[in-house]
Amino acid sequence: MEKFVINGGFPLKGTVNISGAKNAAVAIIPAVLLCDETCIIENLPEISDVSSSLNALKSLGAEIKAIDKNTVQIDPRSVNSFVVSKEIAEGMRASSYFLGALLGRNNKARVSPPGGCNFGVRPIDQHIKGFEALGAKVTIENGMVDARAFKLKGCSVYLDVVSVGATINIMLAATKAEGLTIIENAAREPHIVDLANFLNSMGANIMGAGTGVIKIRGVSNLNGANYSIIPDQIEAGTYMVAAAATMGDVLINNVTPKHLESIIAKLIEVGAEITENDESVRVKMTSKPKKCNIKTMPHPGFPTDMQPQFATLLTVADGTSIVTEGVWDNRFRYVEQLVLMGADIQLDGKSAVVTGVNKLNGAPVKSVDLRAGAAMIIAGLMANGQTTVEDIEHIDRGYERFAEKLTALGADIKRIDDHNEFGIQKNA
Repeated sequence: MEKFVINGGFPLKGTVNISGAKNAAVAIIPAVLLCDETCIIENLPEISDVSSSLNALKSLGAEIKAIDKNTVQIDPRSVNSFVVSKEIAEGMRASSYFLGALLGRNNKARVSPPGGCNFGVRPIDQHIKGFEALGAKVTIENGMVDARAFKLKGCSVYLDVVSVGATINIMLAATKAEGLTIIENAAREPHIVDLANFLNSMGANIMGAGTGVIKIRGVSNLNGANYSIIPDQIEAGTYMVAAAATMGDVLINNVTPKHLESIIAKLIEVGAEITENDESVRVKMTSKPKKCNIKTMPHPGFPTDMQPQFATLLTVADGTSIVTEGVWDNRFRYVEQLVLMGADIQLDGKSAVVTGVNKLNGAPVKSVDLRAGAAMIIAGLMANGQTTVEDIEHIDRGYERFAEKLTALGADIKRIDDHNEFGIQKNA
């Protein structure tokens, strides 16, 4: 079992390059199924969620060729199945996107429900609502979601809650449906815009992505495309918070500053010095963080995927902060791990009351989910002494070469294998 071993107390300094966006990649890869020709996807992050998505495509019969470590060529013309099994989907939240893509490709899909991080119940009722409005019949049998239609036809769908997954799935299913589909109360996240741009680059007709109303006029076929994925907003935010938490000075390259506005605003509130450039952001921290309240909300609000990292920074802030989770029901499972390191956090329903302490102390902790894992890494970088972080397969789902990038910024972090009795470091 691999784990990270961190010796804390070193400020992060230097430059880090941000990888392609995980959340865009795991939507764009299934979207290739709608294409009638070969596609080349660039700036794919080297993470396990991307590997899982590509494996799912292979299991369906697609031909995939790696051009380099971040670029693949995908030919979907050889796809001969509409089933993504439990074995393939296990551990991958984005397996649900294969429902919309396969349904849009050939009017039938059979996919195991999504895995990934456990934040409590992850309902797909809004996905199903959209599929049924398009004319599909959806059933759940033997642990598989089965969606079938004689023909998909454009419709109007009002989402009862703002759902990124449902917005993406309905977009995928509607891209080649007959007529006009309108999604109201749609999610607005940057990766939804990126998916729409990718589909439009192949000849789709999608308008309004990034707003609350998305219109999709169905087309009969999609051409091949060469497309580069946007930078990862959450990876960028994670390094920004890590720089502030360690009293560091880091230039984060290959970002879209507009996607980071809510994170930047809160970092300024806690006292960080922020310098924005066209494609980079510099974060410098020279004083103890100030208290700050945050509430996660759908985009353009503060992202839920940054909540654990920012809460970790607030554990050493001057005063008491309140962190409120407005998206997921069960996203505070990491708090117990921070308390083991000396944090003073009290949970009250969907809020955490964080009273700043002078310093965290190193301890053995676990990565209970992807972003909580990133929070534990930040906590280890901040803490006195040594911290070990276990269950790091969660972290591998969303961060490319995390230890390697942090080491280049001056962190003392190693990835080791528990079964290696000599403690020899494996590749970061």
